[in-house]
Amino acid sequence: MEQYIVTGMSCAACQARVEKAVSGLEGVDSCSVSLLTNSMGVEGSASPDEVIKAVEKAGYGASLKGEEKKESSANRYEAEEKALEDHETPVLKKRLLTSLVFLLVLMYVSMGHNMLDLPVPGFLVHNHIGLAVVQMLLAVIVMIINHKFFTSGFRSLAAKAPNMDTLVALGSMASFVWSVVVVLKMTVMITEGAANMDLMEVYHNELYFESAAMIPTLITVGKMLEAMSKGRTTNALKSLLKLAPKTAVLVTDGEEKTVDIDAVQVGDIFAVRPGESIPADGVVILGSSAVNESALTGESIPVEKTVNDTVSAGTINTSGYMQCRTTRVQGDTTLAQIIRMVSDAAATKAPIARIADTVSGYFVPFVIITALITAAGWLIAGQTPAFALARGISVLVISCPCALGLATPVAIMVGSGTGAKAGILFKTSESLENAGKIQVCALDKTGTITSGLPEVTDIHPAPGVSEEELLRYAYALERYSEHPLAKAITAEGEKRGLELLDAQDFKTTTGSGLSAVIDGKTVRGGSYVYICGYADIDAETDRYAQQYAETGKTPLFFARGFDLLGMIVTADVIKEDSARAVKELQKMGIEVVMLTGDNERTAKAIGELAGVDRVIAGVMPDGKEAVIRELQRKGRTAMVGDGINDAPALMRADTGIAIGAGTDVAIDSADIVLMNSRLTDVAAAVRLSRGVLRNIHENLFWAFFYNVICIPLAAGLFAYKMNPMVGAAAMSLSSFTVCMNALRLNRFKLYDPSHDRPVKYRNVKREEETAGDSLTVAVEGMMCEHCENAVETSLKKIKGIRSAEADHTAGSVVIYTDRPVSLDDIADKVKEAGYVYKGKK
Repeated sequence: MEQYIVTGMSCAACQARVEKAVSGLEGVDSCSVSLLTNSMGVEGSASPDEVIKAVEKAGYGASLKGEEKKESSANRYEAEEKALEDHETPVLKKRLLTSLVFLLVLMYVSMGHNMLDLPVPGFLVHNHIGLAVVQMLLAVIVMIINHKFFTSGFRSLAAKAPNMDTLVALGSMASFVWSVVVVLKMTVMITEGAANMDLMEVYHNELYFESAAMIPTLITVGKMLEAMSKGRTTNALKSLLKLAPKTAVLVTDGEEKTVDIDAVQVGDIFAVRPGESIPADGVVILGSSAVNESALTGESIPVEKTVNDTVSAGTINTSGYMQCRTTRVQGDTTLAQIIRMVSDAAATKAPIARIADTVSGYFVPFVIITALITAAGWLIAGQTPAFALARGISVLVISCPCALGLATPVAIMVGSGTGAKAGILFKTSESLENAGKIQVCALDKTGTITSGLPEVTDIHPAPGVSEEELLRYAYALERYSEHPLAKAITAEGEKRGLELLDAQDFKTTTGSGLSAVIDGKTVRGGSYVYICGYADIDAETDRYAQQYAETGKTPLFFARGFDLLGMIVTADVIKEDSARAVKELQKMGIEVVMLTGDNERTAKAIGELAGVDRVIAGVMPDGKEAVIRELQRKGRTAMVGDGINDAPALMRADTGIAIGAGTDVAIDSADIVLMNSRLTDVAAAVRLSRGVLRNIHENLFWAFFYNVICIPLAAGLFAYKMNPMVGAAAMSLSSFTVCMNALRLNRFKLYDPSHDRPVKYRNVKREEETAGDSLTVAVEGMMCEHCENAVETSLKKIKGIRSAEADHTAGSVVIYTDRPVSLDDIADKVKEAGYVYKGKK
């Protein structure tokens, strides 16, 4: 996805216009524009020059993100951080203060003198023309100060794409033009000698110069409040960008040298002193320290790092001196990936945002037409032109498309930032929205429910053998094996600091056991069947072994010569938070299923400990995707995994969730990444998604409710004669209210399950699916090559569709897929493009 910075947008209508202009380009597969971050994400083969020209043709400015700073990643991050800085508020504040100086003078002359009889210079006393001219000049000054509303508004109107600025410009200009006409009438009356004080007073009361100046000033107040709150919504992303290191200390031939971060290459050795930021991802080769990883994982307690441990760029070395070998640099580091995910989530568009986008496209023209009908209606009803004009202007200035446009992106930005601070990364806005709608959650056992690293849980020495003696022989034997269970015994021996006996003539029997000569005797270790061939296993040990096996543990037996040494029990123990995480998911109404390749007995034992609803055992690595497809018949399904063999299932699931400590392939295939590898973060992600959705619904309700109530009120339908200035004040506060509501998500309690409850969402219809490879569908309504391009672009947004070839003459589309795709999804995308899906051919 190429990202661009877009300038000149002021409301949701601007956003929709830019999106429409770029989406119409040949080679653009998808385009999403964010009014919140003034950014645009474009996918497809269209060149940046074409995209920028399309934006400029629509009346706005665009530039490729970071293109001016390609030579340095540090500068690139600085450029992104600068782009996110609140540049609007200082400009708006200065404009507002200047406007207020002249507006206060205007209000004093127009209202203070007329209504409160406040004193004015002698030459203006009883001089209605003089007062009117002064008001006109002051209004002109305020309008010039706020000229951006007028230039943007009328330019958009000329381009047949009116926006919020158009409403402000029309309302203010209508007030001004009407007032000028009244002043001309007063002048004509004086010239003709037909004026008298009472009549001049009547005309003077029909002046709206204060409204002409007040409207843009009040909207500037709203714009400033909106800019301040919008600036706060990007705080999480800005704090991540600040973590990006700018320099590194490289160690070459024993000498340390400070270099620019871009000079660091994979394989270089860098040094980190206490208090310094780690410049790149790497592996510790010398020294040890405690590293503060809170910025990446949300964990406040520093993590101990020693030789062979991994470190991440952007984390802080808190205590000792370390030297590390670089494994990832610049854009490939963990920090860079997190920044990219959070940035992409802001640049993409959630499905729920389409409601507001659709309305915004028609909203401003609707308001202008409504204002004209309102004014005409009151004139027909016998009201004065001044009364009718006031109602029409009120309709124009009270309507707010900005609140509609901001309702979704501000909540998405704050929500994704809140998740990032806790180590929960949503790759797109859609993944943030969909996480809360899951109905089935499939958990991979190894590495997800369990730690993935077997541990010694029990030691049973044979009669006459001590626990230490058994473990010492087992330690000496198993240290030569690469088997995970052997590593568990080796780790236990190292933890206890046991003496390492010399072992010779080491041999393995694949799948059964191993042997070596220790202290002149052959020591053997392995399965029950293997050891039974060399030593007798007593009834008590046999009984314990069966009990352990039934609980999912693996007993290993050891013998010295033909005498049993005893039994050491290992198990891939479940994580501390697994059972709690499963309970939290179940409390939210989600069915929890465990997938594993283990046998039924072992799987059920682990499943009971974790408390899952269902266990599916004996699943081969290549069979997980098929299991997910079957589970999707029950509803929206999430898959949580960490291995390479989980990647197909993660892609197949409605929401793929990768454990952060897992493989890069799993992380690349997922929609959500959990940096901490905690299963409770799955429940937290669902909880946050539901909180964000609730916040979006509140914002959309407010935006729609505000306009549904305020437009009729401004039109005078409820016998309320609204002053246009009141309408402008209401409009200025509506967007601010939406932004402030979204900022409440900064205080969202991710790990508080007290308010969890089941939530019902509409099931995804999956009546039939393609079998992969290719298929042909019938589509009605395509008339030309442009129609073909629209259908192809829409279809390629579906996950799993590699390409599509539409033929308007045949009324068909050939779709090429790399995995099964729902025909209902195809039908939805065809309908979204504006055509009729007629089924498979």
